[in-house]
Amino acid sequence: MGVMGLTQSSEKQQPPSEKVLTPGYEAIGIGSLNAGCLHFFGYPITPQNEITEFFASELPKRGGLFVQAESESAVGAMLFGASATGVRVMTSTSGPGWALMQETLSHISWCDLPCVVVDVQRGGPGQGTTRHAQTDYLSATKGGYGGYKSIVLAPASVQECHDLVQLAFHLADKYRILVIVLTDGLMIQFRGQIETRILDFGPLPPKDWILNGTDKKGGRWNLVISAKGTFMDNYKPMWEALDKKYQLIAENEVRYETIQADDATLLLIAHGYVAQCCKAALEMARSKGMKVGLIRPVTLWPFPHDAIKQKASEGCEFLVVEDNMGQMIEDVRLGAEKKGGIHFLGLQARHRGGEMGMIFPDPIFEEACRLA
Repeated sequence: MGVMGLTQSSEKQQPPSEKVLTPGYEAIGIGSLNAGCLHFFGYPITPQNEITEFFASELPKRGGLFVQAESESAVGAMLFGASATGVRVMTSTSGPGWALMQETLSHISWCDLPCVVVDVQRGGPGQGTTRHAQTDYLSATKGGYGGYKSIVLAPASVQECHDLVQLAFHLADKYRILVIVLTDGLMIQFRGQIETRILDFGPLPPKDWILNGTDKKGGRWNLVISAKGTFMDNYKPMWEALDKKYQLIAENEVRYETIQADDATLLLIAHGYVAQCCKAALEMARSKGMKVGLIRPVTLWPFPHDAIKQKASEGCEFLVVEDNMGQMIEDVRLGAEKKGGIHFLGLQARHRGGEMGMIFPDPIFEEACRLA
């Protein structure tokens, strides 16, 4: 299994953890509160409204700030302002809202500001459908306009909804970067028992960059300037600094899970709720003596290309399973470097056996049998 980095602190006094039965959207909310986030700006959009509703209810009780903005564009501006002051701030949205926030999120990335966005995917493109899907993978992992990059985390259980959002805030502060928690309408509705522990991921650099209106640096008021790259003498150094940060993240923050991959000749590749279906299909295949394993990316960016490359060099074949028409498969191809067969199972899996609502283990198992 890849290193998750989700460990409790043994040095600091933490409130006792509690086990509760809760849906994914509430797990995201509890995890955010445990991370110290008391600022949430949002706008209603299906299928993530329960997350917004959670913060509308809980933050006022805790002295926090919840604002329902007039639009997703306004949400982006509020995120920019709050993150510039150094507070932990977040929003949640879905595909159309994610698209409308892009201008300001790009400014946030250009200004090295920490921020967390939960994208609860729905079917697209365009307005698409309000039903669950995994259709925002490319827009989340390949960067918005201008070529900025974000760390992208993909929870595959209710516990991970709680834990990974805490990791998201830590990584956002560590690298001063936008972090996306990419989930879907099914994942946030799943209900499971979680341990509501506060996670400690280690020390963070001081926030000596924050905009507070009082401190001076070099005789000038400290400023966050979103137009800093418009000056030609600044543009190249700024991009070089961003690129250096992205390389550092790619070297140090890859996370993934493997299951029975050591002897596998066919590896399932999936994330989110589909990964849970793949785990069930894997057990079905192993019960039939088939050497099937799983690689589940936890970070969709940076993607575990090296893990794919290693298994491809061993002659392994891959079955990429996604709730779309093929997006993550591009990263699998990059990792495999034209070695090993790469196969795909997507939306067509919903139609097998009349099952239209989601991808189930049975069609994954059937496809694994066919390939074997």
